Amino acid sequence: MSAAAVEEPFEQMTLLETAELLSKRLVGHRVEILGGQITVTPTADGQHGDSLTSMSVPFIAAGLHGKATRVIQGIGLWLPDGPSDYAVPDMSIVDADYADHFIELNNYDPVIFRLVAEVTSSNYLTDLKLKPALYAGAGVPVYLIVDRKNLKVMVLTEPRDGEYRVHAVYHPGQSFTLPESIGAAVTLSVDDVLITKK
Repeated sequence: MSAAAVEEPFEQMTLLETAELLSKRLVGHRVEILGGQITVTPTADGQHGDSLTSMSVPFIAAGLHGKATRVIQGIGLWLPDGPSDYAVPDMSIVDADYADHFIELNNYDPVIFRLVAEVTSSNYLTDLKLKPALYAGAGVPVYLIVDRKNLKVMVLTEPRDGEYRVHAVYHPGQSFTLPESIGAAVTLSVDDVLITKK
């Protein structure tokens, strides 16, 4: 009599489990679930980080990294569009009690986000085309895009029905003031935040 082969049931990983595994294995890469698909962005160049630092200085000087709000790079934003969707903006201004709004897998309720900022890199089409609808759908009041490819800065505001109603575009040599809804009126110079390869 021969023994019958016993097969173990195969359990397919969920998107969240797969994203978490990729995050652990691809150190330095940004893993997100956008529109029900996992996206992986490689480590950005030095100018990308330089741009984020240059942007954070006026935010911190305006008191946005204090008792009411915090300036944080790489904090996960849970997206309401899908059961597992989340994004990891380059920089965010969030309510200081963000830790009370944890959802899962290092992601937080979108209600705490006052501003999200992306500095374009190899994934610039995601930042320019996909994320505006996702961030607007999550109700994030201000989406700031530093578009290094097209040499401009965009400020998207007034999210409604999955889109931003107001799009302001700024070019080198210009400055702009962000809405006070982020916690303070902060003026940024395009030249200071639009750092490209020389």
